[in-house]
Amino acid sequence: MSTPYYGPDESAYDIFLERTFLAGDVVSGAGYGIQVVLYVSCVTFLYSQYSRSRSSSSSYLINGDIRALFLIFYITLLFVIESIYTAVQARTVQIMYIDNRNYPGGPWAYFLATQNLPVNVMFYATLFVLTFLSDLLVLWRCWVIWTASGRLIAAIVVAFPTILVLASFVMGTLWTLQSSQPGLSLYSALPMAYGTSYYIISLSVNILLTILITIRLLLYRRRARRAIQGDQGSEYFSLAAIVIESAALYSVFALIFIITYAINNPLNQIFLGVASSAQQIAGYLIIYRVAQGRAWNSGAFSETGNPSSFHFGGSSYGGNSNAYPANQNNRRSAVMVVEEPPLSLAMVYKKNLG
Repeated sequence: MSTPYYGPDESAYDIFLERTFLAGDVVSGAGYGIQVVLYVSCVTFLYSQYSRSRSSSSSYLINGDIRALFLIFYITLLFVIESIYTAVQARTVQIMYIDNRNYPGGPWAYFLATQNLPVNVMFYATLFVLTFLSDLLVLWRCWVIWTASGRLIAAIVVAFPTILVLASFVMGTLWTLQSSQPGLSLYSALPMAYGTSYYIISLSVNILLTILITIRLLLYRRRARRAIQGDQGSEYFSLAAIVIESAALYSVFALIFIITYAINNPLNQIFLGVASSAQQIAGYLIIYRVAQGRAWNSGAFSETGNPSSFHFGGSSYGGNSNAYPANQNNRRSAVMVVEEPPLSLAMVYKKNLG
């Protein structure tokens, strides 16, 4: 006795599209939960840094205060937009699968026919803004890390990525406007052309910035191994630290998404959710390291012919940690100087972030 079929009267391809659409929404929800935890952690660290700076300084605002406040504003804006994006996705699923389940052609047909609804316009707009803001964060980190080689070199390095970011903003705007036109959708010919171009440019920016940051950090790592002993500063040279600083997490998933999107494979809807969440998570991890004082900064390595000292977030390191014992209760005020001639006092410096 055969089992009766109670499924929708749709093609197998459309049913697969609807499944991947729902799966992508579930993935985005899981990613949002991770972002909530990271957001709270980042705000806690940043506000703690701001409070500590205010209590130890008589001036109204110092550089550490301004940076902490700016990063709190940035991640709060990011979190608010991500919350709207997640809510819009949940609302879209409700409208498609519950409120209009009997629409001729099924939920997917309804989705394609109603791209000009406010909920769908908000979906494209929030996704675009999130991607653009995240690109700016990685661009900023590339600038900060390369500034150790001089502002002129840093400006040259980030010049082309900056142009690509501006180009992605233009293409993203066109993609958002075209995808939300009546009778068109994310998967129509013209919006798909804009969307593919936009994501290729955005992905190119992230891959390029990832490569630039990774190259610089690997050079730091090689020089640092000659300047320090043991496991000092290992949290700054580990593979995980380089992956976080370079935002490589997003580049990997974004590459998978753009490939599946360009060939119109329904799995792109799942990887869109994964890539979007990975991009925000990568940004939060970078800011988390900044808030902890563990991120690389513009003075991370003294540019000398024979480098033997470097520092991150206020901690200086050298080859011999016995020269000046580190204060274990406050890593940020720790100073370790190498006893390796020739060594000038100018090569060892202390920069307290609060």
